[in-house]
Amino acid sequence: MNLPVWIARRYFFSRKKRSFISWLSILSMLGVGVGTMALVVVLSVFNGMEELNRQIFKTFESDMTVSPKQGKRFLATPSLLTRLRQTAGVNLLTPVAQDNALARYGASQTVVRLKGVDDNYLQRRQLDSSLLEGKLLLRREGVNYAIVADGVRNDLTISPVDILTPLEILYPQSGQAFSVLNPDAFNREALTVSGIFFIESKYDNFVLAPISSARTLFGYKPDEVTSLEIQLQPGTDENKAKQALQDVVGANLTVQSRDDLNVDLYRAIRVEKLFVALTLSFIILVASINIFFSLSMLVIEKKADIQILYALGATRPMVRRIFLTEGAIIALTGAFAGLVLGVGICLAQESYGFIRMGTVSSIIDAYPVRLDASDILLTGVLTILMTILTSWFPAQRAANIR
Repeated sequence: MNLPVWIARRYFFSRKKRSFISWLSILSMLGVGVGTMALVVVLSVFNGMEELNRQIFKTFESDMTVSPKQGKRFLATPSLLTRLRQTAGVNLLTPVAQDNALARYGASQTVVRLKGVDDNYLQRRQLDSSLLEGKLLLRREGVNYAIVADGVRNDLTISPVDILTPLEILYPQSGQAFSVLNPDAFNREALTVSGIFFIESKYDNFVLAPISSARTLFGYKPDEVTSLEIQLQPGTDENKAKQALQDVVGANLTVQSRDDLNVDLYRAIRVEKLFVALTLSFIILVASINIFFSLSMLVIEKKADIQILYALGATRPMVRRIFLTEGAIIALTGAFAGLVLGVGICLAQESYGFIRMGTVSSIIDAYPVRLDASDILLTGVLTILMTILTSWFPAQRAANIR
């Protein structure tokens, strides 16, 4: 066995006596372990929250969205639609006309986000798992239907079973003086509610309707849309598809992926994750400072032993390695235990969901977690660096003893 490692191991694992220095070393090891475990768990929770948001957005938003760079609508000509459908990787293309509108149902009214879509929207089957009541239907036998979010249902007290009470959508006419007393100031469309869906509070004010009704309500031309939503074929490279679609639509339109549309939320999650990681890193740093003090006191306690080692022919690098190894044993033992516990807690939470969200309205029961190898590697490297920094000065002091 390597002599510095053997001596360092003897210093740490000796059971002949437990001095204050020994207990301080054990406390330092526990501090490193707890900090490492907390860092792994918290980073995994943030990863889980990011993944959860992606899953939520995936149930309503498309893979790619084509929208105008200026203004809120553009002309989607048949030739443009044909070229987009022929682009490699494109599965479904849905023209969308979307804007805010006023919804009335009986004696209640509220502002909604009306999203007009064509018949192939339901072929995406995104809302199948989110349907609470009724059925997913937009048009049948010349009747226009609406699929409303649960928040709209609660605001207006809508019942999909009641087919006699229509959902009336109002939108201000362009060129008319705005007045609630002027009946000609609004375009009106009456829809029959076919179903109720719930995804997340972000989408609680949405009403889905046939695009023909939305265009009539908004005063759009037959080919005018606010966006084009594109579903890609499974396994398609999103970056390549995005570039190919951008080449088709030209410079006046922009193609955005689902992540591009929600980039601010992801940025906020990552910034919060960074600051929490820095905070927990300070806990590991404090434990590492305890390693510094314990090694410093150990150097004082073992001064006579160091002088004997020098008399027996030990060199300064050898003595330095002894105390560096001692610090490494304390830190790496704690770090390894912390990593194992952290990974174990995350795997248990992912499989069994021991820690609950604690809110009745939450869309999931337990806190989401997702282990990332890069986070585990970052935590290990961070612990090693702090150990080297805090162990170097006591080890150098020991090497300078004569």
